[in-house]
Amino acid sequence: MSPPKLTPLEMRIMEILWASGRCSVREIQEAFPESGRPAYTTVQTMVYRLERKKAVRRAKKISNAHIFEATLTREAARGRFIDDLLGMFGWRMQPLMAHLIESGRLTLKDVKEAEEALRKLAKKEASDE
Repeated sequence: MSPPKLTPLEMRIMEILWASGRCSVREIQEAFPESGRPAYTTVQTMVYRLERKKAVRRAKKISNAHIFEATLTREAARGRFIDDLLGMFGWRMQPLMAHLIESGRLTLKDVKEAEEALRKLAKKEASDE
């Protein structure tokens, strides 16, 4: 099963859970910067949507508060986001890479790390044959 597609606010909530671990809706809401903090009911609605998407689950209940934890990993969420982004480019890397280079966001260090990862993958594939 592929990871669920997350909205920007859902991703921000997931980032809080990944960083903090188990949290109540109130703790999630208070983790947002005071300026532009979403309302408690907005966060609650989004957490329940994440629960329906199976990205979070209720870990326990303390008094009336449910404590939630992430079930979706950061890597799976990023992978889904990257797949969606590449899909917008017809699965062609060149336009994305060109933009990253022109904007100065892709460094020579990034390229060297990618080359090393490709070498490791090629080695692994060769040893699997």
